[in-house]
Amino acid sequence: MRFAMTYPMTSHPCDPGLASGAGVAAVAVAAEAAGFHALGFTDHPAPSQRWLDAGGHDALDPFVAMGFAAAHTTTLRLIPNIVVLPYRNPFLVAKAGATLDRLSGGRFTLAIGTGYLKREFAALGVDYDERKDLVDEGLAVIRAIWTGDDVSFEGRHFSAHGITAHPRPATAPPIWIGGNTGAARARVVTHGDGWCPFAAPAVLAQTAGTTSMTSNDALVRGIDDLRRRCDAAGRDWTALDISFTNFAGGRPGEAGFDADGYLGGLEALAAIGVTWVQVPMLGLGVEQLVEQLDRFRADVIDVYDQ
Repeated sequence: MRFAMTYPMTSHPCDPGLASGAGVAAVAVAAEAAGFHALGFTDHPAPSQRWLDAGGHDALDPFVAMGFAAAHTTTLRLIPNIVVLPYRNPFLVAKAGATLDRLSGGRFTLAIGTGYLKREFAALGVDYDERKDLVDEGLAVIRAIWTGDDVSFEGRHFSAHGITAHPRPATAPPIWIGGNTGAARARVVTHGDGWCPFAAPAVLAQTAGTTSMTSNDALVRGIDDLRRRCDAAGRDWTALDISFTNFAGGRPGEAGFDADGYLGGLEALAAIGVTWVQVPMLGLGVEQLVEQLDRFRADVIDVYDQ
């Protein structure tokens, strides 16, 4: 099991320290020192005030922030949570990802999703109803650009002829597909190297236009479906990464966190095929977050690695 965290900019307005270069650097260094294997950032370039007032959160640009974190670390992978692929031209995503991967020494994983905030789509000039087609075309473009020269592509949304974009990554970064639906798992089989569903109670699932997922049993059903799809397509499902949250033990940093229960939950997740655990941290401030990371190292990571 490998440990990942999303930079906890979880409120609006966010803590000023978390929105600083010093804050990103300190958290990235502390996460690496604590034994975390990855750090990521969310993707909200143009959220609405209404969404923010309803419990949304501020966000840094994920590629800029991951690059900053990469410059202060040596082993930490950079895995966004997640890049909303329809927001961006895929040739630009491919270039940003290739650059980050080269400059970080091959530490980038592209995790993408379709997105769900209609006002954000509108602000960016992207047709919300076309987002699924944009994802499928975008994934095909990115993979082609990362692995070949003189690339031509003809789709509904993107048309390119004879494109060569160097420097390419030394090895194409893994691509993870976010989302809880069968359509997301179908994209994993066609385009992906991993599946990153997310814990979603019914209300959140309805808002995000995805399938509710509130237990390991629900995750198991999704994994079983993914394996069936892989078998049908002739893909080796054992080569795929699966990322999810640990429901057991409570949230690290909160009162009553049960490290032993959390460790038991990790074993249960590993048994059903999860390879990465997303660890939610409290975004109270940089100093408190660094302390949380060190406590999590002592209570969980060091014990799990014994």
